[in-house]
Amino acid sequence: MEKLLLASAVSMTLIGSVHASEHSGTYDFDNEGAHQFITFKISHLGYSWLYGRFNDFDGQFVYDAENPQNSSVNVTIDASSVDSNHAERDKHLRSEDFLHVGEYPEASFKSKRVEVDGDGEADIVGDLTLRGVTREVTLDVEMLGHGKDPWGGYRMGFEAETELRLEDFGIPMSLGKASETVEITISVEGIRQ
Repeated sequence: MEKLLLASAVSMTLIGSVHASEHSGTYDFDNEGAHQFITFKISHLGYSWLYGRFNDFDGQFVYDAENPQNSSVNVTIDASSVDSNHAERDKHLRSEDFLHVGEYPEASFKSKRVEVDGDGEADIVGDLTLRGVTREVTLDVEMLGHGKDPWGGYRMGFEAETELRLEDFGIPMSLGKASETVEITISVEGIRQ
């Protein structure tokens, strides 16, 4: 009986390892399928919400299922791809008052550590560089799912949220106290390489 229990325990451990390592790997963001977005939300003078997005960004993440704290992510954003659904406002957002894309065409995020909360949730701490200023930020991340796709690949998706203070990144334009912070949501689907 002890041998049977031991064999069962070993089998379950091996099966768990196979399933865990099945989705470990390096994933490139799915640019072609457009299964990703970076959106932002900021108060407009305290009267309404302004929503926007960045249309052009790329990245890669490494997921270690057995030791999620060893996972990592890198993202590069074309700052000029900012899109708030209003051409004149977008021109202003690209100007020196906000993103200053002529001088700083890219923004980036590079993770430094992953703090696992459990059940597919984690805090990813990393360096965000925006407008030439690098600050440590924390992304509140949730794994949305993973599995085989119809084309023979393997995919994994995450969603992350954070808040940024504009003045922390040297953005001089002030729209009042209600508009000091911007809420960021990032949703990505990666294809295992």
